[in-house]
Amino acid sequence: MRATITLLTIFAAMFLGACGFSQSSSEPNPEPAWRLVIHGGAGVILREHLTVEEEAAYHAALRTALEAGAEVLRSGGSAVDAVQAALVPMENDPRFNAGHGAVYTADLRHELDASIMDGQGRNAGAVAGLSRVKNPIRAARAVMEHSEHVMFAGEGADAFAETFGLEMVENAYFGTEQRRIAVQRVLETRSRTSADKSGTVGAVAIDMAGNLAAATSTGGMTAKAPGRVGDVPLIGAATYAQNGVCAVSSTGHGEYFIRVGVARAICARRELKDESLETAAEIILSEVAALGGQGGVIALDETGAYTYVFNSPGMYRGRIDEDGVETAIFGQRNAILEGEG
Repeated sequence: MRATITLLTIFAAMFLGACGFSQSSSEPNPEPAWRLVIHGGAGVILREHLTVEEEAAYHAALRTALEAGAEVLRSGGSAVDAVQAALVPMENDPRFNAGHGAVYTADLRHELDASIMDGQGRNAGAVAGLSRVKNPIRAARAVMEHSEHVMFAGEGADAFAETFGLEMVENAYFGTEQRRIAVQRVLETRSRTSADKSGTVGAVAIDMAGNLAAATSTGGMTAKAPGRVGDVPLIGAATYAQNGVCAVSSTGHGEYFIRVGVARAICARRELKDESLETAAEIILSEVAALGGQGGVIALDETGAYTYVFNSPGMYRGRIDEDGVETAIFGQRNAILEGEG
């Protein structure tokens, strides 16, 4: 399996002053095999910002998530089960802005969002503004499978999750010292870095039956106004899956991804214009860049081909299938392949 990296678009460089990258497998599978692709957020992620130990820890965390989802797919499980399984360990890992490790709002609390979509039948579930559910992606799945609705928000979302026996925690559970320092800095300086505006985990998968699924989870934006909702729980903005077309999960400055409708727009170009995933993703992300936004996407199509496209210096990401596993962080390809330590 080969992968390539190109400049994202001239637009990304013009509007963001930085290069964007895409990395993909363009080799279709005659019969879709199982595959899982994940991300752990995009932004100004530079090698000099991470120690050797921190970099290794991120690679290990990504591999843990990949293996959790792959265990489902290897045994013939569904794509929707796999994307949920991959997100749970990232929601439990304080390195990522989702679940434990979520950023603080301006009133020093945590409000979490998540969504999931099953490409078979395009059923979907989402939650916004959770404050007590340990794993928001499980709450989104419960909405999809146990209600007539697509989205619950706030106290109603917490109450709905509790009704179905999901694990509940105190709001303080989500906080970490690193996130507390970040919110105090933003509140004092009245300014945010690009890292403060993004931070999401996501997964897309195709199972042995050819079914697609996508899921995304986030703690939101550092020091966001209480009640602010970003792109993650909005189906078609951060998350979209449609059998026979593609599955997408995105990460970045949510306000821009909402305005472009990123995830659905990529799948629409794939479906209606028969563009490759990479081309469709680059075009749509260039629209985000033109508005001033930054971030990235992961995507799988109906053949099992995949891509990572982002217009930021880095994106935590990885892929696993029958051929092996890879993880990467920075703009240039920096994969750790299975068996290489």
